[in-house]
Amino acid sequence: MKAIFTRNDISENGEFYSYIYDILECKDVLELANHAHHIGTSRFQHSLNVSYYNYRLCKFLHLNARSAARAGLLHDLFFYDRKTHEKIQNRHPAEHANIALYNASMRFAITELEGDMILNHMWPLTPHLPRHAETYVITVVDKLCASAELSAYFMRKLAKIKVHKQLTANAVPAVRERCE
Repeated sequence: MKAIFTRNDISENGEFYSYIYDILECKDVLELANHAHHIGTSRFQHSLNVSYYNYRLCKFLHLNARSAARAGLLHDLFFYDRKTHEKIQNRHPAEHANIALYNASMRFAITELEGDMILNHMWPLTPHLPRHAETYVITVVDKLCASAELSAYFMRKLAKIKVHKQLTANAVPAVRERCE
């Protein structure tokens, strides 16, 4: 398990892993790997990315890195396809945060800080202002990870197109030689 743009397995970071290992043992969290989130990224991978970078940034800023890691992994704990989900009350950004907080609190002991981070990670699209510095951090990290995931997807696509063009360009002269 690696976060985007890292080479190391997350389990090699002892402190980070010690904060989230119990969450990673939950089958419902692992189930997120079966749900697409952003193009080319599962909801589990996105959550792992947010968890890792949220932890790193909060640790750098001398904020609560433990809660940052845990909230990052749980911030999108919902099990429906967001593109086809029937919107009952709110738009998806606010709605999924409420559902994620409910799901997380049914499975784990969630601190007030973690709850604020999960509930308001989509701010300013959610109705409440974040109450903690860590919540502002997760809002930024979530958007940066989503952007990185989309960028990585399009870089992979462009690389495939470039390879295809090179193969095609190299094949055309060889085919001409055989036909002449």
